[in-house]
Amino acid sequence: MLSRVGFPACRKMIGNHAYHCVGEKYIAAVTAVVGAVPMLLPAVTASVPHDAFLDSVDGLLFTGSYSNVEPHHYGAEQELENGLIDPERDALTLELIQLAVARGMPVLGICRGFQEINVALGGSLYQQVHATGEHADHREDNSQSLAEQYDVSHPITIQPGGVLAEIWPEAEVMVNSLHGQGADRLAPVLKAEALAPDGLVEAISLPGKPLLGVQWHPEWQVQNNPFYRQIFLWFKQQVELYRATNNG
Repeated sequence: MLSRVGFPACRKMIGNHAYHCVGEKYIAAVTAVVGAVPMLLPAVTASVPHDAFLDSVDGLLFTGSYSNVEPHHYGAEQELENGLIDPERDALTLELIQLAVARGMPVLGICRGFQEINVALGGSLYQQVHATGEHADHREDNSQSLAEQYDVSHPITIQPGGVLAEIWPEAEVMVNSLHGQGADRLAPVLKAEALAPDGLVEAISLPGKPLLGVQWHPEWQVQNNPFYRQIFLWFKQQVELYRATNNG
């Protein structure tokens, strides 16, 4: 039987109605490389115990989004006047990460998902990386085409002794960059897996647990980028091992 990967959903208004949505590119990457059944987990916060979601899946993928984690979750005030938020997603994902870690369930976080992992485990975020005076502008150029926005834009340096060092032979590799926020204070339990040239943490893991978060977007044309593909193959291995161990 195929493994099952859960995708916590964003809650978006489309017209006058609320919808629970997951970006297709993340689902496509998981079905193509991981070979798993995608399971969308709606951002319901009151009627369904979040732990019940985990009984139906073998791993979780926390996707990117146009919304940001609300700053009160890491003890800060909102800096952005027009910042998009998604309180329902926050209420789902921040608890799911803690529950998944407790179970030893595989977790892959991408962009917002990377940031959710850091916040859920006790870290904080830069709300505007480009305004810190310490870091480069990591945002995409919206005047460009999608292909140009998602093209590789800067190198990362992989740190020794982590997940990425295990799955990739080179210490430096190029990635794309489409994020305005980033990790400020890293959660104490997390390991920095990779750094941007300006020192910004670009990837994180939790030693002893099958958890990886990346700030870039490896789902984009994953079949054409060997490094991105290796990340999803690592996730595939972890999901299948979890399923075999817990359903065998």
